[in-house]
Amino acid sequence: MEYIKKGRKWGHIIAMPIISSLIVPIVLMDIWAEFYQRTCFPLCGISLVKRSEYIKIDRHKLKYLSLLQKMYCVFCGYANGIVAYWREIGSRTEKYWCGIAHRKEGDFVEQEHQHDFVKYGDEKEFTRKYKD
Repeated sequence: MEYIKKGRKWGHIIAMPIISSLIVPIVLMDIWAEFYQRTCFPLCGISLVKRSEYIKIDRHKLKYLSLLQKMYCVFCGYANGIVAYWREIGSRTEKYWCGIAHRKEGDFVEQEHQHDFVKYGDEKEFTRKYKD
């Protein structure tokens, strides 16, 4: 098993089926998110997110990978791409419905799409931007 790092064989053997089981909720969420954006975005005038800009599956074409490595490259390309795709769908939804920044405190990391949101507690700016 050349794909297993030294000293990690049993950890990998235990982790692989757990990791693989994520495909079920990922596919179900993918179907639902696609239905959601294709139904709701046009109703609200929000531009659709293009899947091809977020999901890329190409590493399995590398000849030097084993069959198992290729399978996991397909899985990771899809899973990580789909999460980025969902994030963009969620970002556009949040920006449309509630572009209010979170209160700045602690080590919270503001998401990139939130940089131009109305400042937390700025009722005047919120009213100007969303209620006029």
